[in-house]
Amino acid sequence: MTTMAEDTATQTPRSTAASAIRRHELAAFLRHRREHLTPEQVGLPRGRRRRTPGLRREEVAQLSAVGVTWYTWLEQARDIQVSVQVLDALARTLMLDPSERSHLFQLAGAVDPTPATTCPSVTPVMRAVLEQLEPYPACLQNSRYDILAHNRTYGLLLCDLETVPPEDRNCMILSYTNQEWQSSIVHLGETQRLMAARFRAAMAGHLGEPAWKMLLKRLRTESHEFREAWDRHEVVAHRSKRKEFINRHVGRLVLDHTDLWLSPESGPRMVTYVPADGESGERLKRLHEISLARATP
Repeated sequence: MTTMAEDTATQTPRSTAASAIRRHELAAFLRHRREHLTPEQVGLPRGRRRRTPGLRREEVAQLSAVGVTWYTWLEQARDIQVSVQVLDALARTLMLDPSERSHLFQLAGAVDPTPATTCPSVTPVMRAVLEQLEPYPACLQNSRYDILAHNRTYGLLLCDLETVPPEDRNCMILSYTNQEWQSSIVHLGETQRLMAARFRAAMAGHLGEPAWKMLLKRLRTESHEFREAWDRHEVVAHRSKRKEFINRHVGRLVLDHTDLWLSPESGPRMVTYVPADGESGERLKRLHEISLARATP
């Protein structure tokens, strides 16, 4: 029977070796991407003295707003800490596609803070369920309020979601920074206060996660209303609620909101809206028809 100290001693060299392997893989990956990008692709002049077709280390560092020495250490597989902000900047500079970006964060042992445009948990079956719920608005959200998928009616409920960049498709961001989304909510002040309280309750289980910290920082930076609501330190659990919207296409809607949890824990959920009266039901049908007309080429 091994003691805890013996167990730790046997695990440490293994974890150290795995970390070294990841660092060397990360260094090779960065070097390969740098060498296969031309200056023209990133808006730099080629110049006459350039000996290699790829970018120089100092060019990648400058474009990513990091120190040249620090970036050189990365390509030398030095044992240094890499923040998610720097990884995000490198991914943009090196023009990584979604798969390459995911690979970069995995090699660095970090969690990508940018909401994904696709999510493994959004299966074809779930997308089919969203469509079958039409004309009722419905979407899939994670616990951080990222909108992972939605049906056509939901896409026009509060704003035209198709015009919103994927990284901004988050209900917290939209509720505090998107004017069209805000103008559709009848009781905006109360809604914002409750969302901040629910977000605080949800964040308690994710305090050390970079994606949550970056979302909180963005909200505090971009919204005075959020800062005020956040500083109240209110906590509210999720619950079904009647909501009122003013939709720019069909007018006033009174809807009953329900969260359908997709796992035992408070994680991914299907958010649905059902009409609270006949008039709202008819208007949802019209909104769905408008969404279908828009989707037709």
